[in-house]
Amino acid sequence: MSELLIGSVAYDPKVVTIWDGFRAYLRSVDGPAIDYVLYSNYERQVDELLAGTIDLAWNSPLAWVRADRLARAAGTTVTPVFMRDTDRDLRSAVVTLADGPIESLSDLKGKRIAVGAVDSPQSTLLPLSYLRSVGVVPGVDVEVVRFDVGVGLHGDHIGGERDAIVALRDGRVDAAAVLDANLMTFAREGTISASALRILGHTSDFDHCMMTAGPAADPERVAELTDAFLAMSYADAAVRPLLDLEGLTQWVPGRTSGYGPLESAVDEAGFYDAHGGITAGDYRP
Repeated sequence: MSELLIGSVAYDPKVVTIWDGFRAYLRSVDGPAIDYVLYSNYERQVDELLAGTIDLAWNSPLAWVRADRLARAAGTTVTPVFMRDTDRDLRSAVVTLADGPIESLSDLKGKRIAVGAVDSPQSTLLPLSYLRSVGVVPGVDVEVVRFDVGVGLHGDHIGGERDAIVALRDGRVDAAAVLDANLMTFAREGTISASALRILGHTSDFDHCMMTAGPAADPERVAELTDAFLAMSYADAAVRPLLDLEGLTQWVPGRTSGYGPLESAVDEAGFYDAHGGITAGDYRP
């Protein structure tokens, strides 16, 4: 039987190590046969998932939104398969300097906020949607300073978020929007200490990456693959290094209930249309 072909975006060199490792691990336990293809951006990966070039795609949340819209427009479906335990119930924060004059979100009016890349769900689309919801309109009430690092990677490359927090640290902006978990990363690496920041607010909870089965994938073989990934145990020394690299302790069933906030943010920003077409005028993956 031929291998299931999985698409993944090469946001970091470790992606090769991860998927080489999972392929070898599945062979060692007589699991489903897989191979993988790497893409430079999520838009091409989604296009090829819908075209049937690949069976499954390890999608960003934004890529899931587009894949689902494209599929619906074509009268077909894409299927949520599995995700990491760390993909569920995330939040992004709007932060300012703890010793600065800004004490509330309303104080951002007339100020500057730094965000990540144009296509970052956690550092751009969702936080800017959150600001709209509290009456601070991006581009009207507050100037948005964007750091377009790794465009096409849907925020997987956190360089834009790092540049945003550095701009805040150095006094070039008045606030920044970053994933909660990345605040801890920036503190660990010495970019800025947690005590130097004041959190002005959080987005609502949202989900992150999703393994997505395309319309051409064999459901029985996808089910076998799902069972094999869900059976991986962090207690297994053979697979634990791969789980660490991928940033999880357990694979869990896929769900779509955590994508509602991003769907709204995409519509507000005009990033994709209802059929999955790319309508963001300044987005070039």
